[in-house]
Amino acid sequence: MEEKDIFRPTAGRLMDQVRETLRFYHYAYNTEKSYVNWILKYIRFSGKRHPKDMGKREIERFLSHLAVNRAVAAATQNQAFNAIIFLEKCENIRLLQSLLGHKDVKTTEIYTHVMNKDHSGITSPLDDFDGFDDE
Repeated sequence: MEEKDIFRPTAGRLMDQVRETLRFYHYAYNTEKSYVNWILKYIRFSGKRHPKDMGKREIERFLSHLAVNRAVAAATQNQAFNAIIFLEKCENIRLLQSLLGHKDVKTTEIYTHVMNKDHSGITSPLDDFDGFDDE
């Protein structure tokens, strides 16, 4: 599989970089609004620390908080997770699509259907997560 060049946003504020990257990859405007909202909630939940200073533990705490204290649906929790991972990977929807076994990327974006497959070989993107790079 050919590795695509990763888009590098212009210097500026973190959320402006997130928006610029989402627009470069042609994400839907509603997806952009949702991702920005979840990323801001994640940062606020973590005491307004910069994402590069956070890692797997903070992500797990935030997602657990959503499920336990906010009682969000699994699809909502997955959307928050996808937004946070986007912050790390900047283009992970196709990776998640393959990891989750979805036929179509739209399915992955809205989490309305997961195919019935053997999921024994699926690993979490957090398994290899070592924190945010300061690039």
